[in-house]
Amino acid sequence: MARRFGAGRALGLLLLVAMVSLRIIDPVPLEGLRHRSFDAFQVLKPRDDTVRPVVIVDIDEWSMARFGQWPWPRALLAELVTKLKNLGAVAIAFDVIFSEPDRMSPATFARSIPNLDSTTRLKLIELPSTDQIFADALRGSKAVLGVSGLPHRTPQPLIPLPLTGLATIGGDPKPFMFDYPGLLRNVPELEKAATGRGVFTIKTEADGIIRRVPMVMQVQNNVMPSLSFELLRAVVGADTFLIKSDENGIKSVALPGFEVPTDRNGQLWVHFARHDQKRFVSAVDVIEERVNPNAIARKLVLIGTSAVGLLDIKTTPLDPVVPGVEIHAQVLESVLTRSVLSRPNNAIAIELIAAVVVSLLIIWVAPIFGPLFLLVSGAVVAMISLGASWYYFSYEKTLYDFTFPILTTFSIYVLITFFSYISEQNQRRQIRSAFGQYLSPALVEQLAGAPEKLKLGGEEREMTIMFSDVRGFTAISESFKSDPQGLTSLMNRFLTPLTNAIINRKGTIDKYMGDAIMAFWNAPLDDAAHQINACNAALDMIDCITVLNEERRAESEESGKPFIPMNVGIGVNTGNCVVGNMGSDLRFDYSVLGDSVNLASRIEGQSKAYGVPIIAGSKTALSVKDKFAILEIDFITVKGKKEPEVIYAIAGREDVASSGKFQRIRNLNIEMLACYRSQDWEGALLALDKARLADGSSAYTTLFDLYESRVREFMVNPPPPDWDGVFALQTK
Repeated sequence: MARRFGAGRALGLLLLVAMVSLRIIDPVPLEGLRHRSFDAFQVLKPRDDTVRPVVIVDIDEWSMARFGQWPWPRALLAELVTKLKNLGAVAIAFDVIFSEPDRMSPATFARSIPNLDSTTRLKLIELPSTDQIFADALRGSKAVLGVSGLPHRTPQPLIPLPLTGLATIGGDPKPFMFDYPGLLRNVPELEKAATGRGVFTIKTEADGIIRRVPMVMQVQNNVMPSLSFELLRAVVGADTFLIKSDENGIKSVALPGFEVPTDRNGQLWVHFARHDQKRFVSAVDVIEERVNPNAIARKLVLIGTSAVGLLDIKTTPLDPVVPGVEIHAQVLESVLTRSVLSRPNNAIAIELIAAVVVSLLIIWVAPIFGPLFLLVSGAVVAMISLGASWYYFSYEKTLYDFTFPILTTFSIYVLITFFSYISEQNQRRQIRSAFGQYLSPALVEQLAGAPEKLKLGGEEREMTIMFSDVRGFTAISESFKSDPQGLTSLMNRFLTPLTNAIINRKGTIDKYMGDAIMAFWNAPLDDAAHQINACNAALDMIDCITVLNEERRAESEESGKPFIPMNVGIGVNTGNCVVGNMGSDLRFDYSVLGDSVNLASRIEGQSKAYGVPIIAGSKTALSVKDKFAILEIDFITVKGKKEPEVIYAIAGREDVASSGKFQRIRNLNIEMLACYRSQDWEGALLALDKARLADGSSAYTTLFDLYESRVREFMVNPPPPDWDGVFALQTK
């Protein structure tokens, strides 16, 4: 039963359990990924702010230059409040705290001057307190003062803080609220005169970005509303606000006419609009009566600061720098325009269920279908998840996380695919073992005649290296998953003629790597024509594969089985290498090392991308240019190397090189590359069109398509001025 279930499926189930546990723990990186996805939605579709019921009266740099540094005299603030009321402001809230008596109050000022004559001091002491003047102005308006929750405990005030009434539906919401043991409050005289008091403390996310704003908090064991929510309460004239909660946490906070959905901690997900200076009115313009009355009339007014020196600067998903007071304005605009976002308390359960269901489906079908089918299916599931999340954000104003289901299912897909790859590699090792005795006869004879060579060490010499690999071996292997002996037989049929082609051209088989072959020339015996022999061997190998595919096609037609052709990519490169017996004292192999070996491997891996079966490095190609048809295909840097290399296709022998068709293709290709490297994009496209017409057999369609794609991309996004035509390969 366990064997039938499969080790890959068992590993998938273990990973699924681990991912679900990780989501329950919800570490900061996972939370950050989720938040970034919500940020992306807001960037793509910010809140429409054409209706602006809120205006910010800004204590900006110009205002402080006119009236002096903050804090201003309370008499000046009283004048500001009075003028806002006269301009038709519906209600006013302060995103600043007046925690100490005004030092510019006449009596306080008189006592601070030691040499003031007694008559003047007495007159100043008899003048009204500026705090009282400010309190009178607040009393005549709907005004809300801000207070701040502190993370450290502070003494309970002698004069109790006036509190807003509270009603609850459901369970006790206090355990879910942010709890501040300390409080920074205003002068009691001002708090008594104000219509309300709200907490403007905002808890940023782990990355410093503000996405949620608490609507209710617990401060010194008292439940208090936020500044913005208290301002709404003052506007509607309610004596209390309502909190709805259940066993999972807080669901919403409500006032007559408004119900604001929150997360379990009582925080509102803010639907941000772009920062716009039109939302602001300078305080100096209000005081000096230069403001348009329509900017204030019938609006809620927030008084705060954008001055950098006052350190009230925040970051939102849309803007890296905004004044803190604007956060409260955006909250009010979202609520008043019915554009608030919500993330239901059951969202986590829904996301977990989606991740588990799709993951179980992948675990079940992965051994049945191939990786390509799973990849396409996974992409479809990912698009559905993303589309559903976008729909709910755009039309329902609801936040659902698509990243966790996609991350979970993709991780399981990668694990199962990797496990299948390891299993396939084990199968390849069996094939490799069967062919491990294939060596160059010259090497066997030399070792038999000189056993002392069987020791560690090597010598440096110029060599030509070849790598070959089967294209699409995974698909071929899967077609034999119920017949492993058939796969072994096929690999024997495949590797035998290729090995003979190499050995017949004086090459040495270094090793077999599953379906891949590594070979070299000019060792252990000298070979003055090692570049020519290597290129001839590569062309012979292509001919052998053609013959083998014809035989297999006929066999498939007779048996009624599907036919999957075998194609190889070959990389050939010449350079200095170290060759000899390498390994340990107990086990060693006659092998070759060097940068030229790595380059041969890298260019072999690019044969599919360029659509040519044989690619050679520049030193090889230029050494054989008089014997073979060579076609320059690119100027590249391979992964892991900084020095660029010109690479060529080996298209055939002298008969192909002398044909008029190949010469025309080669000339047009040279013209195209010259235009491409000089950034003459139109010229390059014209040369490509001509080359396609010349290439009647479509042998170079992939190459020409690749360059057309690059040219058109560069026409839209031109390369930098110092571009030298080098293309950096991103894969091995």
